Amino acid sequence: MKYFLDKMQSIAAVSAASLVIVISVAAPAASAQDARTQALEQQLRQLEMSLQAVRNELNQVKAESAREAQRLMQIEQKSTSIEKRQAADAQKIAKIEESGASVERTSDQKAHMVFFRGGYARSNDLRNGVSIQSGGIGGAGGQADRNAWYIGAGLDFNLTNDVWGLMPNTSVMSEVMFEYKEFGSKVASNALPPPGSGVNVSQFTLTAAPKIKFFEGSRFRPWIIPAGLGLHVISPPSESITVLIPGVMFGVGADYQIWKNFFAGIDGRYHLTSGRNDGIKIDGMTAGGYIGMGF
Repeated sequence: MKYFLDKMQSIAAVSAASLVIVISVAAPAASAQDARTQALEQQLRQLEMSLQAVRNELNQVKAESAREAQRLMQIEQKSTSIEKRQAADAQKIAKIEESGASVERTSDQKAHMVFFRGGYARSNDLRNGVSIQSGGIGGAGGQADRNAWYIGAGLDFNLTNDVWGLMPNTSVMSEVMFEYKEFGSKVASNALPPPGSGVNVSQFTLTAAPKIKFFEGSRFRPWIIPAGLGLHVISPPSESITVLIPGVMFGVGADYQIWKNFFAGIDGRYHLTSGRNDGIKIDGMTAGGYIGMGF
C-alpha cells in the first residue's frame, strides 16, 4: 500500500512537473500569438484611419471643385455681363462720337447761310397792266414777254438739326428771301409816249418759308420747301392800281460746300396765287443757281 502511495506520489510529481513544463513552453507561444494579433489589429485600425483620411480628403477635393465650378460660373456670368455692358457702352460712345462729329461738321459748316440768287423766270400768262395792253385812252400798248431774268438774295436761319428729334441728320431752316424779276424794258405804253421811252414790266417778290435740308454734316445737301408765303409787287400796277398780290411758293434744290463756308447751289421754285387780279395773273416759276456763305 505504501509502495502504491509512493508510486502514485511519484507519478503525480512527474505529471505536475510535466504540466509545468508544458505550461512553460505554451505560455510564450500564446503570448507571441496575442502580440501578432494585436499588431495586426493595430495595422488594420491604422489602415482604416488612413482610408478615412483619404475619403475625407476626397470629400474636401469634391467640395473645393464644386466651389471652384460655382466661382467659374459666377466669373463667366460677370464676364458676359461686362461684355454686354461694354458693348452697350461702345454703342453709346459711337453715338456720342457720331453726334460729336455731326456737331463738329455742323460747326465747320456753320448753321446759318446768306445766299445770292440769279437765273431764269417764266410766267404762265402774259402780263397786262394800267399802261400796257389796256383798252383805256391812247389805245392798246405793247406786250411784255412771258420770259424774264431774276436776281435776289435770302437768309437761311437754322432751327433744328434733327426735326426736333423726329428725323436725325435733317435740318429745318427758316428762309426769308426776296427777288426781282424783269419781263421787259421799254415796252410801248397805251398812252402817247415821248420818243424812245417805254414801260418797265417787272415784279418784286418777298417770301418766308420753312426749308427742310437733308444729310446734315455732308457737303452735299438737298432740300425742299413744302409751302411758303409769297408777296408779289407788280409794276406796272393793275388797271385798278393794285400792286400787291399774295400767294404760295413751293421749292426744291440742293447746295454743295465748295470751300470752307462757301456753298454753290441750284434751285427751282413755283409761285401760285389765288387767281386773276384785275385781269393780271402772275403764276410762274424760277430756275437758277445761288452762292451761299455760312455764318
